[in-house]
Formats: sequence, structure tokens, C-alpha cells
Amino acid sequence: MAEVEADYFVRAVERRAGAELRINQRSAGDVGCVVWDAALVLAKYLETSAFYRANLHSFTGKSVVELGSGTGLVGLMASVLGAHVTVTDLEELQDLLNTNINDNKHLVTGSIQAKSLEPLLWTMKELAGTNSCILCCYEERTMGNNPKIEIRFFELLQSDFEIEEIPVDRHDEEYRSEDIHILHIKRKRHH
Repeated sequence: MAEVEADYFVRAVERRAGAELRINQRSAGDVGCVVWDAALVLAKYLETSAFYRANLHSFTGKSVVELGSGTGLVGLMASVLGAHVTVTDLEELQDLLNTNINDNKHLVTGSIQAKSLEPLLWTMKELAGTNSCILCCYEERTMGNNPKIEIRFFELLQSDFEIEEIPVDRHDEEYRSEDIHILHIKRKRHH
């Protein structure tokens, strides 16, 4: 029996300045196939003046790695703002990532490429230096194994990284939620 091609539908994401991003989503599949609220919150935060004052002043020429990219919205926003971006997720999401990159390449002022990098913690340790700025955005989950997995992930992460939560009042005014967290993560300096 032949595999059926996944049906797509588009999510338009308005930008503060310029043309909207058009993100393809799959109507069937696992968690990485749709734009999650946390991705919207982080993508919109990248456009805020609070982000620029606190972190980079400009994305132009910066190297960015988005881990667990799903549809690639956050990485695409960073590349549209001038960063050189690598978006990563599981192998089965590479086609969707590349479709979204191709459909939005006319807006990119930096660069963007998709790669499959696993596992997450190993990847973060390998890629992050002491001057790296890592942003993590996630929606707090209360069902199933997700709360236990989140707790364990952050316990393991703290052995090599410092974690600072960005207060909700510094998120985009319209795209924010109490159950969506943005974290600024930095590699610890080992003496």
C-alpha cells in the first residue's frame, strides 16, 4: 500500500514590518507538524524592542540554531531579521521545514538551512559556547508524561547551563500567555 501524501494548510503570521510569513502545516502528524502557540510567542518576541535591548541589538550576521523547530517559524523569523539560521528537528520533519524555508525565502535577509540534529541536550552542549544566546520557548504541559519530562530536562540542563526566565511583561503585548515561558539559557563558565 502506497504512503498517502500529507495534506497541508497554511498559517499566515503577520510581522511588525514587512510581508507576512506563510507557514505550511500538516493536517495529520505528530507535534512538529503545526505552529504551536509557544512558537508564535517566541517569534513575536524576537520582533520586540525589549528583545533587542536585552540581547543582540540586531540579528544581522548572528548565528542562530533553533532546536526542535517543528514548522520552522521561529528560525524563519530570525532569518528574516538578518540571522544565519540552522533549524533542526527530527528526520521526519525535514521535508516540512524545507517546504517552509522555500516558500518564505524571498523574505530572508540572512540565511536559513534545515538539519536533523539529535539528541537535544547533546546538541546544545556541542553547539553552545560561553557567548552563545539560547532562547527556549515552551508551553507548560499538565497532562501525561510531559510534566515529568520537562522537570527532568531542566534538571539535566542546569548542570551545564544557567537559565533565566523572561518575565511575561517583556513578551510581545499581543502574543503572550502565562503558561508559555521564554527562557534565556547561557553556557556556564567552568573554571
